[in-house]
Amino acid sequence: APYGDCLLKTAKTQAFKKPINVDPVKHDGKWFDAMYNNRALVPDHADHFARWASQSQKARASQRCTLDVAYGPSDAEKLDVFPAKAIPANKSSGSAVIVFIHGGYWRSLDKADHSFIAPGFTQRGACVVVPNYGLCPAVTIPDIALQMTRCLDWVWRNIARYGGDPRRITVVGHSAGGHLAAMLLACDWSKVARDLPRDLVNSAVSISGLYELESVRRVPYLKADLRLTPAQVRKASPAEYPAPARGRITTVVGGDESAEFIRHNGLLKAAWGRARAPVAEVLPGLNHFSILQALTQPSHRLHQLCLTACGLA
Repeated sequence: APYGDCLLKTAKTQAFKKPINVDPVKHDGKWFDAMYNNRALVPDHADHFARWASQSQKARASQRCTLDVAYGPSDAEKLDVFPAKAIPANKSSGSAVIVFIHGGYWRSLDKADHSFIAPGFTQRGACVVVPNYGLCPAVTIPDIALQMTRCLDWVWRNIARYGGDPRRITVVGHSAGGHLAAMLLACDWSKVARDLPRDLVNSAVSISGLYELESVRRVPYLKADLRLTPAQVRKASPAEYPAPARGRITTVVGGDESAEFIRHNGLLKAAWGRARAPVAEVLPGLNHFSILQALTQPSHRLHQLCLTACGLA
């Protein structure tokens, strides 16, 4: 069936006896909460959310956009499209495409909170797509990953209507969205639909992403919503996948984030090698939320890394 097992690959290990590089005997639930509760780690997180919402409203009002386009059957499967303000003269086939996937631990936030990502990239000639997805506990994390395959299928088939080039798709994700970006780079697109190219996603940028979910499964304050099972952990931990056959992912994390998020940042380079994960950087002075503001700043290293991944640098 379409979307059935394209992402649910056989992990290199058949079971997770402990989190990668983390000894569960030494760490209790209090430690896992301290490592993964980003809102507790950033006392002014509400200010970041308010800024995102305000800037996003301005972004939707100040430039062309098409909102709430359905890409799948559920009410949650909607996306917003922000066409490039100008396509470079030497790119007659259309603009580069950035699909930005929001975070929120797969259980919160909304695409409308993240429209502010678009202007900095549409000004540089990229078409930006910002999707929603179902939220836990109404759906599982593997369900969300499969929703994202439907989203990318839609983008490949339809983005030319908005001036985008379906051969130049880059997925950028933050936090849970970074996890999903890694999953999409590893996707076997031939199992989504026979006519999809194997390199549908050939470039990805993961910002403060999570790549093994056994540690996440042990976080007490997330358990009630995520309801992760060992089987779901095996299906949806990209650091346990064999290296993708093609493509590259850039991973970054803020220097002020927890030791666990910094550990995660190196997992794909260790698991997939430099050919597939050539960049794994810790960006000083940034926390789990301020790192998204850095993404929008043209002079910042993170913005430049995204432009490079999209072929716009």
